[in-house]
Amino acid sequence: MNKVLIIVPAFNEEENMAALFQNLCTPEIRSFADILVINDASSDQTGDIAKNFDVTVVTHVFNLGYGSALQVGYKYAVRRGYDYVIQIDADGQHCISNIPHIYECLTKPDAEGKLPDIVIGSRFLKGSQSFRISGIKRISLWMYSWLIKRITGKTITDPTSGLQGLNRKAFTYYSNFGNFDYFYPDANMIIQMLLLGYRVVETKAVMHERTAGISMHSGLLKQITYMLIMPLSILTVVVRIRRGIQK
Repeated sequence: MNKVLIIVPAFNEEENMAALFQNLCTPEIRSFADILVINDASSDQTGDIAKNFDVTVVTHVFNLGYGSALQVGYKYAVRRGYDYVIQIDADGQHCISNIPHIYECLTKPDAEGKLPDIVIGSRFLKGSQSFRISGIKRISLWMYSWLIKRITGKTITDPTSGLQGLNRKAFTYYSNFGNFDYFYPDANMIIQMLLLGYRVVETKAVMHERTAGISMHSGLLKQITYMLIMPLSILTVVVRIRRGIQK
């Protein structure tokens, strides 16, 4: 068993799975990381395609949502004794080259000799490569970055990035009931961890545009729903922490 577990939550991503794992299951990656796919009750061949590769597949009987799939991965990492988790999306948007870089960031002390608890891959830092995003997406990113700065004093440029690395302290906390959002774990979880004293940093990332399949945020209605739910979730997180409920 390696020190790193790569978690890939997947729902109806059959068109992207083969290409993703052909790039992921290479000696360079497998030399330091194991791979876990959480098939969130896909109705297509997502799970079957994943099983054709040298990865572990956990399949949900019912669709539980993106956050729940990730938390299953965290629980698996805790029980198997991994030191680090790196999570990537199954749609192929997160370039595999990000994985060694994020692992290096997790294990490299800063100028003060401190290690991060969470590393977020950002599309908006110097050296990053990304694709054009919609106007609504830009507005939501600006709003959540502003809220994070206002509440925690920390600047996070890409608060909705699903490309993240976590050390054992961070993913063990997330694995416990009530400590992780089951549906939209984005800016709300960043604010939670910063308020709790976890070290959260960003690093440059390479991201590609989705070429097949449907995003969980696709469609105007879903985007508006997300933008309405997230501020309420952030408010709940702040109240819980300030009242000492969430420690």
